[in-house]
Amino acid sequence: MDKYAIEKLFGIEGFNVAWYGVIIAFGMLLGVILAIKTAKQRGYKADLIIDFILIALPISIICARTYYVIFEWSSYSNNPLKIFAVWEGGIAIFGGVIGGFIIAILFAKINKLPFWELTDILTPSLILGQAIGRWGNFVNQEAFGNLITDPSFQFFPFGVYIDNL
Repeated sequence: MDKYAIEKLFGIEGFNVAWYGVIIAFGMLLGVILAIKTAKQRGYKADLIIDFILIALPISIICARTYYVIFEWSSYSNNPLKIFAVWEGGIAIFGGVIGGFIIAILFAKINKLPFWELTDILTPSLILGQAIGRWGNFVNQEAFGNLITDPSFQFFPFGVYIDNL
């Protein structure tokens, strides 16, 4: 069976939508909703979070791609134009978090907000989005742990079957 057939949710004339992307987008949406709710509880307007996300999301995606490319440079050194082929995959959450952190510092300074107050609002959303995003890794059958050799732990959620090692 084709690996992408497992991941693919649907496709329209060569444009494929993968489960991984849908799950990540769902995690982001819930994270934004949670951050808006938390901001309102702390006396801030929802616009604060929307403004932050409109800046932080694209920059975090660029940073996630940059981080991935840096650590996989051998795959791109002979053909640097492939750096822009994001449809072939390749982002890393650490780069996204670093980018988001830098934007949070700048955003707090520009908007005269206490930085730690902003991080208190945003951190639960980051954790929620990350937790949901891991299910995307499960669907892709990637980013899993070591082989479980003890048969008493070879069941969900301790272990999952991976088709292609």
